[in-house]
Amino acid sequence: MRPRLMPYAPLLFLTATGAQALDGGGSEINLTAILMFFLFIGITLFITWWAASRTRTRSDFYAAGKSIGGFQNGLAIAGDFMSAATFLGVTALVYSTGMDGMLFIIGGTMGWAVILLLVAERLRNLGQYTFTDVVAFRLERGPVRTMSAIGSLAVAIPYLLAQMVGAGALIQILFGLPYESAVILVGVLMTLYVMFGGMLATTWIQTIKAVLLLTGGTIIGYGVMSLMNFDFGTLITAAVNTHAKGAAIMAPGVMFTDIITIISIGLAFVFGTAGLPHVLMRFFTVPDARQARRSVAYAIGFIGYFQSLIFIIGLGAVVYVSRNPEFLLADGGLIGGSNMSAVHLSKVIGGDLFLGFISAVAFATILAVVSGLTLSAAAAVSHDLYANVIRHGESDRDTELRISRITTLVIGLTTMALAILLEGENVAVLALIALAIAASVNFPVLFLSMYWSRFTTRGALAGGYAGLATALILVLLGPTVWVTLLGFERPVFPYAYPTLFAMLANLSCAYYFSVTDKSHRAFAETESFDSQWIQSEIGPVEEQS
Repeated sequence: MRPRLMPYAPLLFLTATGAQALDGGGSEINLTAILMFFLFIGITLFITWWAASRTRTRSDFYAAGKSIGGFQNGLAIAGDFMSAATFLGVTALVYSTGMDGMLFIIGGTMGWAVILLLVAERLRNLGQYTFTDVVAFRLERGPVRTMSAIGSLAVAIPYLLAQMVGAGALIQILFGLPYESAVILVGVLMTLYVMFGGMLATTWIQTIKAVLLLTGGTIIGYGVMSLMNFDFGTLITAAVNTHAKGAAIMAPGVMFTDIITIISIGLAFVFGTAGLPHVLMRFFTVPDARQARRSVAYAIGFIGYFQSLIFIIGLGAVVYVSRNPEFLLADGGLIGGSNMSAVHLSKVIGGDLFLGFISAVAFATILAVVSGLTLSAAAAVSHDLYANVIRHGESDRDTELRISRITTLVIGLTTMALAILLEGENVAVLALIALAIAASVNFPVLFLSMYWSRFTTRGALAGGYAGLATALILVLLGPTVWVTLLGFERPVFPYAYPTLFAMLANLSCAYYFSVTDKSHRAFAETESFDSQWIQSEIGPVEEQS
């Protein structure tokens, strides 16, 4: 198939699957929702075609030519962060557990203060396309880039899985398709968007998605409150009277019953956000550090506002969805699982037309985030590993971009297979595992490389690999993988989130192996910290001229 025709390939797949759905997929088909879904797909495919025609250089592919302004980048960052885990997953947690979902809402906003105060400006001044550029600024580039790239992939895969599981459930309801077919559909679209459109297409999809999501969330929140005569106390009373756990949902402890889990979740949100590779990549799309700072300020406003709506939407779903036979299976469970509570609530608020809009918005949410995630993972392989480790910075543009596109395809196939195995898992829980790995691996190394003069290559490698190994082993032995995925009766490690233990392993090893490093290389790395600090404050010399 010729490259210029590739972006239209999903239309053939969509037509076939749509026909299958209309032929009888086991659930009622919402034609209005399907039409709005196709409308959004058409718009995003056009954006991908437009962006592909303007993507000629590495900077275009990885950083949208560094041409995005602070306001749009703030919207795109918000679009990147307000994922299926937020809209579908956190709403599902509030729907299921009540007040415990607030930990996700508050934590998801607090992490941006760390980015604003400690990361954004220095990251833009020191890096080029990925956060690994910053970590390797004064350290030995080959080993450090390899470690950071592995960390990026370890974060991207579970975060991608969260989006894919949510997308599968959404399309399953929308088209009446089997879950497996729905996941494949999303994976095909995700892969094509990134392979051909790069960061420019991803940025515009994220921007449009953010506007739609903020609009949709506002309408749902307003609709719920209008049904309650704009009395929040009435909403809480109705939710308590409706929920199976009663008044317990208004106090913590329904989902999280131990202090270790709560601390780990807090650390994952506050520091993991600043270690997400796809979020950090967004700061290289703006022309200078001032716009990077403005991006975060706008993003905090958009994200904080949307997070405040989630609690209202979750409680509204308890009241108007949990006991409504229209949305329940024969066994009393919610059609599509609790991840679909916000989508079902949209039908209560605005009927089939609004359900179609929210379904399209939810799908836009997923596509925007998976595009950013896949691009960051592809950049880790093509830019960090191939171009700077294997080719020592001497790769040609065409080969590097070809490696990136091949990586995108491999990642797409891998996440499709894993998402099928994790059907029904709460998407917020999966995304939080990614945040835990980001806080345990990427953030400590990035922070120490920017702020601690005695941080050395040996310390970075020891800390990064210790944090990564600890996080991955504990996730493997924890309930999400050991019980849910592998089918064992009880987990070896009792906590779902390893952040506390893995962060301590990273920081301890990074400190010890840095202060005990007496090599000539360590001395040179310490001496070069002053020049790095100056550039982190004022930016590269070429940007000052």
